[in-house]
Amino acid sequence: MTVSLNRRLLLGGAVALASTGTAMAQDRRMTAYKTPWCGCCDGWVTHMRGAGWTVEVIERDDLAPIRARYGVPDRYAGCHTAVVGAYAIEGHVPAADVARLLRERPQAVALAAPGMPAGSPGMESAGREPYVTLLIDRSGQATVFGRHNGA
Repeated sequence: MTVSLNRRLLLGGAVALASTGTAMAQDRRMTAYKTPWCGCCDGWVTHMRGAGWTVEVIERDDLAPIRARYGVPDRYAGCHTAVVGAYAIEGHVPAADVARLLRERPQAVALAAPGMPAGSPGMESAGREPYVTLLIDRSGQATVFGRHNGA
């Protein structure tokens, strides 16, 4: 009886571990919407892939409808919009911030690095400047989520 119980516990643990692994793998997938002519967006996608993300890239001439669909106000616009789970990732947000967002799962619609901050992932050749990533809530208000020194 003890052997049977131990086997069931072991099997149950293996199933739980496999399920967790699947969920974590799914969290590492995102879709990035970018314009066809933006090279720094390609740099950001390379950064995300280097951090272990699977990124599907979809090119669009106009990203405003994508931002609107995911609740990102234009004032926080970057040069690309990615979607991971229920969140939008606007602009050159570092992979570590995206991972933290998914770990903490705050009540928000997006993370944004507005504009094209020099030194952010994909913008390394533009120099270095301090920048912040912003957590955007459902009302369109933002709070600082991360502080960065650039490259």
